[in-house]
Amino acid sequence: MYIRKRTFLSFLVLVTLLVIPLGSALAGPKYPVVIPPANGHQPEDQIVSNGRPAFAGYQANRANSPAYPRNRVVPKKATPPRQVYPEVIPLPDGFRPEGIVIGLGHTFYVGSLANGAIYQGDLRTGEGSLLFEGETGRVAVGLGFDPRSGYLFVSGGPTGYAYVYDTRTGEEVASYQLSTTDSFINDVIVTRQAAYFTNSFEAVIYRLPLGPRGALPDASDVEAISLIGDWEQAPNAFNANGIEATQNGKYLIVVNSVVGKLYLVDPDSGEATEISLEGGDVTNGDGLVLRGKTLFVVQNQLNQVAIIQLSPDLLSGEIVRVISDPDFRIPTTADIFQDALYVVNARFDVTPEPDTEYEVVRVPLTYPQP
Repeated sequence: MYIRKRTFLSFLVLVTLLVIPLGSALAGPKYPVVIPPANGHQPEDQIVSNGRPAFAGYQANRANSPAYPRNRVVPKKATPPRQVYPEVIPLPDGFRPEGIVIGLGHTFYVGSLANGAIYQGDLRTGEGSLLFEGETGRVAVGLGFDPRSGYLFVSGGPTGYAYVYDTRTGEEVASYQLSTTDSFINDVIVTRQAAYFTNSFEAVIYRLPLGPRGALPDASDVEAISLIGDWEQAPNAFNANGIEATQNGKYLIVVNSVVGKLYLVDPDSGEATEISLEGGDVTNGDGLVLRGKTLFVVQNQLNQVAIIQLSPDLLSGEIVRVISDPDFRIPTTADIFQDALYVVNARFDVTPEPDTEYEVVRVPLTYPQP
């Protein structure tokens, strides 16, 4: 009996000695382990594959132990250098720009008051070329872009026309005579439903209804919608100028340059409701850019851009900041790409000559986005 008991105890001791190390090996280490580098220090640009830090002393003692499998050291992914975009993008000398819009990717377009030419450039490289050469008697003011069709919509200023170009080919695909009276077709915004144009000399906006995938309408389908309600039309002056739209296309926002006010416009009825502003007005308001409830108003002769925080119902707002830049030279219109505002200088304060320089200015938006 004593011998059997002693034998049984010896057997238990033997099993204990065998099973415990085996269980530890299968369970793995309690702490992560990395392979120590040759200099005995863990490089700052390396992390343990399970994301936890390694303990140097424990790692040194256990790194080569068969009971503690080595964890793979994974180098951190190299962060690619941030693309540096040019702060100032030169346009062709003598171009006389006014409108700007950003198309697909980092491509931008600028129109010419001189002959209606369209310049296509790259925000990343600052390089570009003429998409449309222009022609005598043609004018390009405000621009709009439809990503569905790749069409560029162009306000024709004193010609009374709206032009549409295919940005893939540079060809004109349509033109619409919006007015036959003394007019200035100033700006345009494109929504999923339509393209809307302003006329600075008349209390009216024009709607070009768009079909599936941005299909263009017949000339007979173009509508003239009178601005009514709170709208103020000053005689013999530039009134309706820049135009924007809410993301769903339900409302338009129009600036009246001469009276310095903004209006929320129902595109179906033309009913205009004044947007109550705190902190100033928007006299000399030109191009508009709307992002969410933040509205950017380019004030050309003042060499600045007003940033307005709008209320949820869009019926009131506050000028929360005014952007000025030493590179501004009578800016007229703008658009946003990533975290920067791109503003085109029209230089209305100089007599245009063939060698007059023009440019697009990049303004980083570092303020907290709402």
